[in-house]
Amino acid sequence: MKSDRSKIPELMNICLTACSTCTICGSSHVINNLHAVEQSLWRRYVLEDGHLTLDPEQYGQREGKVAEERKTAVELQWGCSRPGGEVSQPTTSDEIVVAGSKVILRCEVEDPDDSSLQWSNPAQQTLYFGEKRALRDLRIQLEKSTPNELTISIDNATLADEGEYTCSIFTMPVRTAKAIVTVLGIPQKPQISGYTGPLKDGDTAKLMCVSSGSKPAAALRWHKGDKTLQSDPLVVEEDANGKTFTVTSRVEFAVGKEDDGAEVTCTVDHASLQNSDKSTSQRIAVFYKPTARIEPKPDHPREGQDLELRCDGQGNPVPHEYRWEKDGAETPLIEPQVQDNILTFANLNKSDSGTYICYASSIMGTSIARYNLAVNDASPVPHAGSAYHAIIGGVVALIVFLLLILLIILGHYLIRHKGTYLTHEAKGSDDAPDADTAIINAEGGQTGGDDKKEYFI
Repeated sequence: MKSDRSKIPELMNICLTACSTCTICGSSHVINNLHAVEQSLWRRYVLEDGHLTLDPEQYGQREGKVAEERKTAVELQWGCSRPGGEVSQPTTSDEIVVAGSKVILRCEVEDPDDSSLQWSNPAQQTLYFGEKRALRDLRIQLEKSTPNELTISIDNATLADEGEYTCSIFTMPVRTAKAIVTVLGIPQKPQISGYTGPLKDGDTAKLMCVSSGSKPAAALRWHKGDKTLQSDPLVVEEDANGKTFTVTSRVEFAVGKEDDGAEVTCTVDHASLQNSDKSTSQRIAVFYKPTARIEPKPDHPREGQDLELRCDGQGNPVPHEYRWEKDGAETPLIEPQVQDNILTFANLNKSDSGTYICYASSIMGTSIARYNLAVNDASPVPHAGSAYHAIIGGVVALIVFLLLILLIILGHYLIRHKGTYLTHEAKGSDDAPDADTAIINAEGGQTGGDDKKEYFI
């Protein structure tokens, strides 16, 4: 097997970097502190199958003849030793990251004993050796480097970054810890297909929803308004990149009049969406038979008034044709009495009474509405001065009421102040000395006969 002497210094330098004391075993040569070894020493060894071997051309020659050792080279084993104990095991943790985000890889060791930590990717490419960058990828940055910890970050993670990362500490033997990085593929916004236009009442709607780019495969769910729809089993297919998946869901449901204008929504659920979701809605239209009703104006028509009957048609599509008939009449009503959905009467009379029928038609069918017209008698015609007469009557009534109140107050006053005719005459006489004397005299004169008593009321 071919020997390669050029790689020996590189191999020995790894040993020098990892520890300060190295030993080459298998011969009488024990090398300590390899920094002091002269370059000429390397020429005595070759590298075969990862092992250091004495070069037969340089070792064992005597008197110009190659000794037998030329055919059976002495194989040497090499490595680093740490006197006095074992180096502790490094520790890492698995990480899950959403594509496009940053992932942190942390490696810790309790007792490094002057040995350095190293991170390598799934392709066994060294990312960082201590604080030294080894791979020229600007997305990979050093976060922290101490004797006990080596933490790096990978920004804008992609699906290609997924895999098993290794943290190593170069001891004898080399100790490693694994960290599995899982990159979540973000699903694309779902797309709904299968709706080609308005459906008819009683038809079956058939819709399909597709979302690609998810890793692991996403889940899809359907809603119509606030009602959950049951769908067919989810179909999962691997994308061309071999890493992400496309999911497909189909749903079928019968539609009715109440579904006209309803929104059917397909929603994708996935761990990468982090408490949010992506959804797409499809508004559906449903054609159904129209309905009709007749509204009169005024509500209670009388003889001599004008009347308008309006036929209000509802549906999808809206009725585009109206026709009026009077029940029992041989011919339909026509202009000028009919204007589309409005039937008018000028100066109603008793002969207009009867049942009127409106036909509202669309491509989905015809609806019929009926109205029974009964013309009431004409209202009494009020005189022009009736309003004034009412006002005058009210004023007169108010005056009479006030006079009655005044008479009642006056009568009450006179009752409280009653007396005799003489009393009042005496009080008003100029000959009387005073009013009291006149009163006394009057009382004395009345004692002689009861027939002269007078009362003033």
